Amino acid sequence: MKETLSASEARRIALSAQGFGLSHPIGAIDQGHLRRVLDRIALHQIDSVNVLARAHYLPLFSRLGPYSRDLLDKAAWGKPRRLFEYWAHEASLLPLDFHPLLRWRMARAERGQGTWSRVAPYAGERRHEAEALLARIATEGPLAASDVTETRSKSGWWEWSDAKHAMEWLFWSGRITALTRRTSFERVYDLPERVLPRAVVEAPTPTEADAQRELLDRSARALGIATAGDIRDYFRLKPADALPRIAELVEAGRLLPVQVKGWPQQAYLHVDAKPRRRISGQALLVPFDPLIWERSRAERLFGMRYRIEIYTPAEKRVHGYYVLPFLMDGEIVARVDLKSDRQSRRLLVQSALLEPQAPAETPERLASELSLMADWLDLEGVEVVGGGELADPLRATFG
Repeated sequence: MKETLSASEARRIALSAQGFGLSHPIGAIDQGHLRRVLDRIALHQIDSVNVLARAHYLPLFSRLGPYSRDLLDKAAWGKPRRLFEYWAHEASLLPLDFHPLLRWRMARAERGQGTWSRVAPYAGERRHEAEALLARIATEGPLAASDVTETRSKSGWWEWSDAKHAMEWLFWSGRITALTRRTSFERVYDLPERVLPRAVVEAPTPTEADAQRELLDRSARALGIATAGDIRDYFRLKPADALPRIAELVEAGRLLPVQVKGWPQQAYLHVDAKPRRRISGQALLVPFDPLIWERSRAERLFGMRYRIEIYTPAEKRVHGYYVLPFLMDGEIVARVDLKSDRQSRRLLVQSALLEPQAPAETPERLASELSLMADWLDLEGVEVVGGGELADPLRATFG
């Protein structure tokens, strides 16, 4: 491998590592396909926004095409259990073999470290409240925060009840885990030994350094080529934990220092990364896809400034509320603001914007992908309700 790579070479390495450029499976998609995607990307980030579909469903669609969402639901919350919920890159679904690798984070949370400020007191002066909830779960069985909340929490996304904060500390510290999710997407908690396979619960716990080194190795493999900041961001490791381990991975030959033209930072190529001459195919990317969730990395890879504008006042939004970049043959060529109108059973295109130097076939291929997504979401069609350079070509297709 060359010591200096072009930006296009780095982009192809990153896309290949994330599973793009491969043909969609022929025939039924099964747990084996899901497992192979997760072996590449390591986790699915969970987000509560459901304007299009829950965020954790989209990365599989982007890489595999239409699949049954029940497949992921069963792996995450059914039997046999194949995934578990925990704080990885934010709230995430992860393969079970990551459980031992994250116990150092659970142990820190148990001491009140590395958690939100409103959760930390349950490791100390309010610990008895959390222990009482834990005893209830042990005795009564699975519970959600709403099952034990005596007074209504304040309105607002982050205004949780005391019971929710206590349960979140128990969850963060590994004392309880997510058994399932209700239709409201509320977590139902239970004891790990009643949810996770016995082999996982009894698996040995590695040292902090060993676990962090393995997490960083898997991060780098999922990214293909990355800066130190990219690598540690994948599992949200702090510099003091990550940088010594990255140096050890370099010394062990797992990471190869390289330069990428146009990247101001030192880059690292994972030893398993496989450069490809060409990336073909197309995909719509959810804002929480690991390919683009680190926005500075997305800008380095694609030359595109991308921000999620959910929390931006409507009049100040540049691209829209829930905007998905459209990846085509290894480049981001468009952005579409999408919404599932479940009442009218239509996939609404609220804006459709073209990126500079997008190929002439972009409208046709984007229309094809939108139709595919609408079918996958059990919607009856696509309706273009907004503007942008691609709005009229898409209207000509969908009417």
